[in-house]
Amino acid sequence: MGISGKYYSTGCSVSSGLLPICFCFSFIICFSNSIDIISHTQYIKDPESIVSAGSQFRLGFFSPTNSTDRYPLNDSSGTVMIDSNGNLVVLNGRKKVIWSTNVSNTAKSSIAQLSNSGNLILKNGNNNETVWESFLHPSDTFLPTMRLGTALKTGEKQLLTSWEDDSLPLIGRYSASIVPLDIPQIFIWNGSSPHWRSGPWNNRIFIGVPDMHSVYLDGFNLEANPKEGSAYLTFSYVSKPDFMRFVLNSQGKLVEYRWNKRKNDWFVHWSVPNTECDVYGKCGPFGSCNAADSPICSCLKGFTPKSTEEWSMGNWSSGCERRTQLQCQRNSSNGEKEKADGFLALKMMKVPDFADWSAADHEKQCKEQCLNNCSCIAYAFDDNIGCMSWSRNLIDLQKFSNGGVDLYIRLAHSELAGRNDPKAITTTVVLVVVVVIGTTIMAVFIYFLLRWMATQRGKKKKKRVLLGEASKELSDIDMLEDRIKQGKSIDLPFFYLEELAIATNNFDAANKLGVGGFGSVYKGKLWGGQEIAVKKLSKSSGQGLEEFKNEVVLISKLQHRNLVRLLGCCTHGEEKMLIYEYMANKSLDALLFDPAKRTLLDWKKRFHIIEGVGRGLLYLHRDSRLKIIHRDLKASNILLDKEMNPKISDFGMARIFGGSQDEENTKRVVGTYGYMSPEYAMEGRFSEKSDVFSYGVLLLEIVSGRRNSSFYLHPDPSNLLGHAWKLWNEEKIWELIDPILGERSSQVEILRCIHVGLLCVQEFAKDRPTMSNIVSMLSCEISTLPAPKQPGFIERQISSDGDSSQNNRSVCSLNSISITMTEGR
Repeated sequence: MGISGKYYSTGCSVSSGLLPICFCFSFIICFSNSIDIISHTQYIKDPESIVSAGSQFRLGFFSPTNSTDRYPLNDSSGTVMIDSNGNLVVLNGRKKVIWSTNVSNTAKSSIAQLSNSGNLILKNGNNNETVWESFLHPSDTFLPTMRLGTALKTGEKQLLTSWEDDSLPLIGRYSASIVPLDIPQIFIWNGSSPHWRSGPWNNRIFIGVPDMHSVYLDGFNLEANPKEGSAYLTFSYVSKPDFMRFVLNSQGKLVEYRWNKRKNDWFVHWSVPNTECDVYGKCGPFGSCNAADSPICSCLKGFTPKSTEEWSMGNWSSGCERRTQLQCQRNSSNGEKEKADGFLALKMMKVPDFADWSAADHEKQCKEQCLNNCSCIAYAFDDNIGCMSWSRNLIDLQKFSNGGVDLYIRLAHSELAGRNDPKAITTTVVLVVVVVIGTTIMAVFIYFLLRWMATQRGKKKKKRVLLGEASKELSDIDMLEDRIKQGKSIDLPFFYLEELAIATNNFDAANKLGVGGFGSVYKGKLWGGQEIAVKKLSKSSGQGLEEFKNEVVLISKLQHRNLVRLLGCCTHGEEKMLIYEYMANKSLDALLFDPAKRTLLDWKKRFHIIEGVGRGLLYLHRDSRLKIIHRDLKASNILLDKEMNPKISDFGMARIFGGSQDEENTKRVVGTYGYMSPEYAMEGRFSEKSDVFSYGVLLLEIVSGRRNSSFYLHPDPSNLLGHAWKLWNEEKIWELIDPILGERSSQVEILRCIHVGLLCVQEFAKDRPTMSNIVSMLSCEISTLPAPKQPGFIERQISSDGDSSQNNRSVCSLNSISITMTEGR
C-alpha cells in the first residue's frame, strides 16, 4: 500500500515488525470529485485509492520501482479499512490483518483522512482527536511540515530509515535524525556507527554543510530544548509550489530532489555524503581531510601519523598523535619556566565532533576560556552559537574550499615556532634570503625611480599642466585627507595630478571615453603599464565635494566582482578626480542602445549582465558590511569588462543605512528621471525597494534594447513601463523582446525576466520583491512568480513646490543624466 503524491517518488514507512506501510509519491495529473477519507463504511480495495483535497497526494497500492513484488501483499486483493476497534488496518485476500495502527484511544466511528501535505491522520470519531498520524512514523522520505528529532526524556524518535535496496522496502542499514546535544546536529548512521555529520546548528544553518546558506530559501527550522533533551527539525516551502523532498537512499546518501516542471521529472539538487571526506572520521583522530588534496588525509600541524605503515597504504583510520606534549601538561625538569602553549588557526574547517558549549560574546573570550583550561585542546567561535571547545580526540575534521569556521588548535610553543620542523626551518631560511635580496632590489629600484620623478618634476616646473601646478599636489592630497576624517580612515591610494596628466597625455581629447553631467572620463596608462579610467569631475558638476567624498569612502570599503574597483583619487584646488580600473567594453548603454553594436549582446550575454547586476545589488543591500542604497542605477552606470562581466559604478549618490533601517526621507532628490521610483521622485522616500525599481527598468531595457525615455517620442505616449504593461495585459508580451534576440530556445527565460522586471517596477514599494528574492527568481529557485501589479509612472506626473512653470513636471527626461532636485525654502 502506498501514498502517492504530486511530484513525489517512492518512500516507505515501517511501523512495526517486518510489515511496512509504504508511501509512493508520483505525479497526479487531475482528479475530480476526490475522496480523502477512509471510514468504517468507506474503504479502498486494490487498485482503488483516495486523494487529498488539493489533489496533491493519493493513498493506494503500488509495487516498488523495477519490481513486480507487492510486499507484504502477495496478490492484488488488499484492503485498507477501519476495523471494529477504530484502528486503520491493512488486510490481505484472506482478510488477515497484516498491519494496524494499533492504538487504544479510538472509536468505531474513527476516520482516516489524507491531508494535502501527505500526512495520513487517524481521528477519533467521537471527539475528532488525532490518535495516529503517518508523519510521526517517517520512512525514507522527509517532506515539508514533517519533523525529525529525538526526545531523550520520553524516548520518542522520528528518524529516516533507508530501504534495504532500491526495490525492496525492508528496513535498511542507514538511518538519519537529529541528535539533541548541547548543539544539535544531523547524523546519518550505518547501523550504530556514525556515517555522516552535519556539524552544529547555528540557528540559521548547519555549519558543517558549506552549500547551505540562509539565502538557500529552504525554510529550515530547528526547535531545541537542552533541558528536556529534545531537538526537532522541520522545513517548509518558502514559495509554493516549489516542490522538493529529501530521501535517505539505500547507499546511505541523503538526497534532495526538486521538481523540474519543464521536464516533468525530479532532479537531484544536493546530496551528502558526496566525497570520501564527507564520510565520518575518514582520517581518524587529529587527521584532517581535504578532497582537493592527494592524498586526501594529512595530520594537523604538530601531529604525526600513529601508524606510518598504515598511512602509507592509504588506511588513515588510526589517525595521528601529538608530537610535542603541551606545556600545561608537563613539569619543567630544569626548573626553568617554559613558554606557554598557543593556538594555530585553521581556516574554513568543519569542526570536530563532541563539542562542549559555553557562553562567550567574542572569539577572544572563547580563547581565554580554553587557554585557562588545560584539558581544552581546541576551540571555535560562531556568532550564533557561542564558544565551542574540545577536550577529547578531534575526530571528523574536514577542510572546506568555502564556508566552515575558523578552528584553533592548541599546540606547544615550539611547534608554533616551527623549531622541530625541518621543513619549517628550510622555509624560514629561504624566506630570509628572498627578503634580503628583494629588499636590495627594491631599494635600487626606488632610488632610480625617485631620480626619474625628480627629473620630470624639474621639467614640469617651467610650465603648468592642464589642471594646475605640481607644487600644490601634496597639499591638496592632505586637504582631502582632512575632509575625509570624521574618525574614519580609507584604505585608498592618492594619485599625483602630474601622474594622471602624464597617463592621459594631459587629458587629450583622443583619450576621452565619454562625458556626462558629472564631467568627463579619460583612458590612461600608468607608468607600470596598467590601464585606468580617470573620472574628472567638472567644476560645474552637480556632483560636489560631498558626493565625491561619499564615493571615495563607500567604494573603498566594498569588494565584489560586480562592483567597479576604485584604484584611487586625486584633488587639486577645485578639481576632483577618481581613478577606476579600465573597462574595455565601456558602459552598457554604449552597446545596448547603439543599433550597430547591439548585435554584440546576444541573450546569453544579456542574461549574464542581468544576473551580475542583481548579485551586485544583493551585495550592497544585504551581504556587505554596510547596507547601501545606490539611488542612481542605470545603464550608463553599468560598466563591462573585456569578458562582458557587469560592474556597478558611480556611488556618489549612494546612502548608507543602519542595521535595522529600512527607509529614509530626503528633501534633496537625486537620481535619473526614468529610473527613480514613484515614492522617491514624488515624496523623497527611498529604500532598497527604490533600487529594485531602477533594476526593473534596467532589466526591461536590456530585454527590449530600448531606453525607457525613448517612448516619449513614440506615438504611444506611455514610457517603456507603460508599453510593457499594455503588452502584458494584451498577452502580447513577446513583442517587447528585442528583435535581434532570435534564440527561441531562450524564450522561456526571456519571458521570465520580463515577468521579474514587471514585479520590480510595481507602483507601491511593498509589492516589489527584495533583491534576494529576485536573484532566486532569476535562478529558478523560486519557480512560481506572482502576477505583477500596475507599474509606477503610467501616465503620471509629479508636481513640486514653486511657480507654475515647474508644476506638472514629467518624471522622465529624454536623457539619462543624473540630476539633483532641491526643494526650495
